[in-house]
Amino acid sequence: MKKLRNDPEMLEEYDFSIGVRGKYAKRYAEGTNVVVLDPDVAEYFPDHESVNKSLRSLVSIIKKRRKAGEKVG
Repeated sequence: MKKLRNDPEMLEEYDFSIGVRGKYAKRYAEGTNVVVLDPDVAEYFPDHESVNKSLRSLVSIIKKRRKAGEKVG
C-alpha cells in the first residue's frame, strides 16, 4: 500500500475524485451531540438505545426529586 506524497497518512486507494466538498458541512455546523464514553462505562452500554433508556430513567428520578423539593446535583 503506497501512501500519497502530500499526506503520509492518506493511502493511494482512497479515491475522493467524485466526492462533494462540504456535503455535510451545514449539518455539522448545526451542532452535534456525540458523547464518548469511557471504556469502563461503555462496557455496560453497548448501543445508543441502552444509553438513552438509562438516561431517561435518571431524568425521571431527577424530576421526582425536584418535585419533592430535594436538591439535585
